Amino acid sequence: MPNPELIVMLTRHDYTVENAIEVFEQCKNSNALYWGIKENPLPHDVMKRLFARMKECGKRTILEVVAYTESEGLAGAQLAAECGCDILLGTCYYDAINDFCKEHNIRYMPFVGNISGRPSVLSGDIDDIVKEAKDYANKGVYGLNLLGYRYTGDATALNNTLVKQVNAPVCIAGSVDSYKRLDEIKEAQPRFFTIGSAFFDKRFGETPEEQINNVCNYMEK
Repeated sequence: MPNPELIVMLTRHDYTVENAIEVFEQCKNSNALYWGIKENPLPHDVMKRLFARMKECGKRTILEVVAYTESEGLAGAQLAAECGCDILLGTCYYDAINDFCKEHNIRYMPFVGNISGRPSVLSGDIDDIVKEAKDYANKGVYGLNLLGYRYTGDATALNNTLVKQVNAPVCIAGSVDSYKRLDEIKEAQPRFFTIGSAFFDKRFGETPEEQINNVCNYMEK
């Protein structure tokens, strides 16, 4: 089984940083393969330019959409298609979004559980969240976006239970901000995890590139 893979999010507090292109250029030679941003607040032409540059550098691209209605989620999926993204993270699940992603060869990883606010918070019973995740997997989504460390209950129990019981790739997204949580992610063994704000808060070192490499190297130990 491969080690959980880092998705670098050029985001802080669930919004894309204004200087995302500049930060990417500083870090493009780091060890991270997967890179993403949120749907706000960059203009769409800037987003398209950034994703095109990521592709030029051989990266795999992710758009994470913090949206709870079908219309907003579908608009996010359409934006991901326009930007040529590999993965759509987020949105509450809707059949229309799932169908759109399948038609456009986008890997769809919707939220699971009760999601609210921005930065997003996850609530709900663990068994209910796992059942919901299994239902989405049965509908053919590529995987699930689990806001494990934004959970109002026992995050470690939720992460471990869902990854173990759901036969689909899981991304643990949000508030991964310490080596202790990296150890927990190693134990849970999701397919992906995201780090955004913690890099800008210098939780894993000084420069963004140093921190990205520190995390990548740590996960390979």
